[in-house]
Amino acid sequence: MSWIDWCIVVIPMSLLIWVSIYSRKYARGVVDFLAAGRIAGRYVLSVGDMTAGLSVITLVAGCEQNYQTGFAVGFWGAITAPVGVFMALTGYCMYRWRETRCLSMGQFLEMRYGSKFFRVFCATLRTIAEMVTNAIGPAIATNFFIYYLGLPHKIMLFGISLPCYGIVVFLCLTLAMIFIWPGGRISLLITDCFQGLLSYPIFVVIVGYIILNFSWTGDIAPVMWNRVPGQSFMNPYDVSQLRDFNMFALVVSLLGSVLNRAGWIGNDTSGAAKTPHEQKMAGVLGAWRNGFAWMMILLLAIVVIVFMTSPHFVGKNRFPISSTDVRQHLSAKVLEEAVPDPLLRSQIMDEVRKIPERLTEKDISGPLSQQKNLDTPYFNTVRQALGDSPEGRYQFQKYRSLFQQMMMPAVVSKIFPVGMLGIFCLLMVMLLISTDDSRIFNASSTLMQDVVLPMFKGRLPPEKHLLYLRLTTVGVAVFFLIVSLFFAQLDYINMFTTIMCSLWLGGAGPIMVFGLYSRFGNLTGAWCAIIFGSGTSLFGLIMQRNWALSVYPFLEKMGWVEGLDTFLVTISSPFNPWIQWTMDPVKFPINSFEIYFISMILSVGGYVIGSYLTYKPYDLDKLLHRGIYADGPTPQPEKWTVRNVFSKIIGITPEYTRGDKIIAYSVFGYSVVYSVILIFVCIVIWNAIRPWPNSWWTVKFFITTLLIPGIVGVVSTIWFLIGGIHDARQLFIDLEKRVEDPDDNGQIFEDK
Repeated sequence: MSWIDWCIVVIPMSLLIWVSIYSRKYARGVVDFLAAGRIAGRYVLSVGDMTAGLSVITLVAGCEQNYQTGFAVGFWGAITAPVGVFMALTGYCMYRWRETRCLSMGQFLEMRYGSKFFRVFCATLRTIAEMVTNAIGPAIATNFFIYYLGLPHKIMLFGISLPCYGIVVFLCLTLAMIFIWPGGRISLLITDCFQGLLSYPIFVVIVGYIILNFSWTGDIAPVMWNRVPGQSFMNPYDVSQLRDFNMFALVVSLLGSVLNRAGWIGNDTSGAAKTPHEQKMAGVLGAWRNGFAWMMILLLAIVVIVFMTSPHFVGKNRFPISSTDVRQHLSAKVLEEAVPDPLLRSQIMDEVRKIPERLTEKDISGPLSQQKNLDTPYFNTVRQALGDSPEGRYQFQKYRSLFQQMMMPAVVSKIFPVGMLGIFCLLMVMLLISTDDSRIFNASSTLMQDVVLPMFKGRLPPEKHLLYLRLTTVGVAVFFLIVSLFFAQLDYINMFTTIMCSLWLGGAGPIMVFGLYSRFGNLTGAWCAIIFGSGTSLFGLIMQRNWALSVYPFLEKMGWVEGLDTFLVTISSPFNPWIQWTMDPVKFPINSFEIYFISMILSVGGYVIGSYLTYKPYDLDKLLHRGIYADGPTPQPEKWTVRNVFSKIIGITPEYTRGDKIIAYSVFGYSVVYSVILIFVCIVIWNAIRPWPNSWWTVKFFITTLLIPGIVGVVSTIWFLIGGIHDARQLFIDLEKRVEDPDDNGQIFEDK
């Protein structure tokens, strides 16, 4: 990058660091540090959550996944939209969570299930799963910057050869700690909001550049249609042969979004709002807050697909580099990391450099598939050169994963001009910080509040409590550093995060949802959910991580491969083609989504059966501060009538102002009427009567992927810029006036 690009990065980041340090004056107590004093407005929450939700790993994983599936499977994702909208509009889980006034998930579990040990166990399990999953964030981000900035894998410092990877990981985590240490949640909320406000115009610039440089009809559509039958990137009725990110993965994601709505709740902004209603409205605004964000992620994936698979870019055309050059450079850089033997690495690269000479016009322009595409010759060459030993399979698995993940930074770093390189780098640095600091803070506060704090018999002084919270964040950051340094990515990013999260989410769903909404759930059912759900996920994770090096060689040695293959094919055949289990020497046959699904089913069954076998009704009103336990006036429930049935369905209550109702109706209109009924249900019915030709699908995706989201992005960008600035200013004013309650720190003492 040029000095102009570096100025674009350094100046805004310096201002954000100053804001973080300045916020320390407002962190006077535990509630300030953990929940921003519970006085945040809806827009500062919504904009901050947008930035914290996006990340470098989100962009890399999104491009990696879309490179395999294109637009087509995403069309069926509309079936999940109404569920998400109704959960947001009704405040499903979020409203009741805010009513509990808990400062952490563990505090809720102890209050609901009456066991301190269960609180500590679940907090430990959740935190381990959360930390290991999130620790790959700095690892992926570090690789992104190494490949985007063209950094070497080794650098010489005072005559000593040091790994650049370790240095960048350390710098990333140090920067995250600078944002956490001063004010905790206050620092994060304010800086995340400001980063969000800076990100909105950057999204617009990147989207505009891509649209101006890649033609929909000349570049994008022809590449998207150049697929074999059953693996279309455009026709959603022609996707039956897609593996991994397919229709079954959508079903699992839908089930997981409902069952685990409260899985990660607590120790984030879910308890930072002024009121439960304001918390609910922050969630409702989530349908509008992203502006151009997701459009940008999709367009980045499209750019990678088009540049790397279009015949137009095999040679140098509009850009100073070709897709062939990118593959050659990318292979060389990935092999430096995946293959430690320099002699073997040199031999492999000699073979890789010969690949362009062997490619024919048919190979370049013919229909592509997941099994045969322009990357396949590189994978086959490396696989053959590494051999079929366990070590060779492992190294190939690592090479293939890194090659697919780092394709996006390798491409955009070559096609973005001066200025754009700096803008995109600034965005990625902000997304790195806003995600890493939030995840470090969430994990550390869980450890402190739910593992360490219950061990104190007396009331912990606020000064010591704040010190312990800050020291715990340092400990979690060190853990992130260690995991990142020894991290080896062997699968798609979204697959890895799915299986790691399911260590907790596999059993957490019924514990949290039934804990908030049922009176029958009890400690026995909760333990059954953890044992059966999380236990299944743990078994699946062990098999995945040790398959190529240990498990498959053992099965091969025992002569069991053929028999197990027959068994797997037989039990998965009723679900073919969406589920296809067959023995593979490199990859465990059951993917992460399938393991996650099995875990959730077993956890729900275990919770319900275990609770009913030891049934004892629970006083839910006490937990939610309702009825005789209310300490102030509560909104009276409105009766159902013909006139209000619609507003009741979408979650409108007497607390809603006219502006709140307009927002709720607009979310329902866009997310359900437009996104589901008009461009999903109507199209499905139309195609059932008369299937669309390819040209119609091309127009459809142009309108729904670029045109309408672009208009919505312009409106929401202006809207949230104004709302975010107003609420950020109001947050400072309210923090100045807030009175701290030293007893409100998450500790629970039995009534005497």
